[in-house]
Amino acid sequence: MSEIATNFDLSEEQEMMREMVERFAHEVVAPGAAAADENCQLNEDAWEGMKEMGLTGIPFDEKWGGAGMDTLSYILAVEEISRVCGSMGLTLAAHTSLGTYPIYAWGSDSLKEKYMAGLCAGDYMGAYGLTEPNSGSDSAGTQTMGVRDGEDWIVNGSKCFITNGSYAKPFIITVQTNKALGAKGIIAMVVDRDTPGFFIEKGETKLGMRGSDWTNLVFQDCRVPVDNVLGQEDLGFSTFMKTLEGGRISIGALSLGIAQGALDQAKRYASEREQFGKPLIRHQAVAFKLAQMENEIQAARHLVYHSARLKDAGRAYGVAAAHGKLYASEVSVRATYEAVQIFGGNGYSREYPVERMYRDSKLNTIGEGTSEVQKLIISRDLMQSIS
Repeated sequence: MSEIATNFDLSEEQEMMREMVERFAHEVVAPGAAAADENCQLNEDAWEGMKEMGLTGIPFDEKWGGAGMDTLSYILAVEEISRVCGSMGLTLAAHTSLGTYPIYAWGSDSLKEKYMAGLCAGDYMGAYGLTEPNSGSDSAGTQTMGVRDGEDWIVNGSKCFITNGSYAKPFIITVQTNKALGAKGIIAMVVDRDTPGFFIEKGETKLGMRGSDWTNLVFQDCRVPVDNVLGQEDLGFSTFMKTLEGGRISIGALSLGIAQGALDQAKRYASEREQFGKPLIRHQAVAFKLAQMENEIQAARHLVYHSARLKDAGRAYGVAAAHGKLYASEVSVRATYEAVQIFGGNGYSREYPVERMYRDSKLNTIGEGTSEVQKLIISRDLMQSIS
């Protein structure tokens, strides 16, 4: 059994899932990771392999084409893929937790029948549009506007940093319908890729996660059926906030995978590289770095797995997800930094994967709410507990 699963009480089915994805990640995903990053292009062979293994619909009911497994099983898959390629881990995480889950949780039966089977099969990806040029952490500041016209909403505005945008069919977006109502005027809706007035533009070159596709979205008098609204219109803001809670568990798993991958690489290098007459790992300065990395990754894994188990149990998991996402994302930055340091000059070279992992890790402290937003969530919970 891999050391990753030690002391985490995985079921037999969960451990089988983890081992299966671990083998797949090293045999299929890892060989193309560097090229995907260098070329800023999705590893489509890896995505095809993920489809064939059924990884694109892990936590969804078999009734809608999913694998009928739990959140923790899905988290294990994201972690193992991210261990060798953060870009592919992000692709799967955004597809599942942001692009598919809202339709599964709040979509009408007609929306589910239209999209769920294809999403679960990975025939196309799902994407989520919240961030705008002038609205990031202030998610209630959405400026994309929707005006009701009979049985349609006419949408105008733009979104940016949309993961999977080039490959998605359904796009879930947030739209402001009444500025006077603020957050209460925001609704969430599904926009089909082929909708007239909807345009997809190429995104900017990224620091990291360069093998994960992202785009900008533009809406010009885009007519969207009222039936495409997710959940109650007056609860649209809470709908996508709940989506982000689940997304934070995904980002926690993505962070764990990248951090563990950096530790894997650093241990191997430190065991093989000799300086001053002995392997680096025999020098206390390096050994202590590795020990600190291991300690923080194990602690982060407990937090992230706990939030996944709370979700599977039907219990409140939002604050736990914030704890896990905050800590795991910061650990991923520290672990990859230390891995580069252990590699020395070689770590600064693209010849070794730790350079890529270091760049990839930074996104984890930003996506699905920055570290500062997670602290805001946690601090508000603390204040409620003492009031």
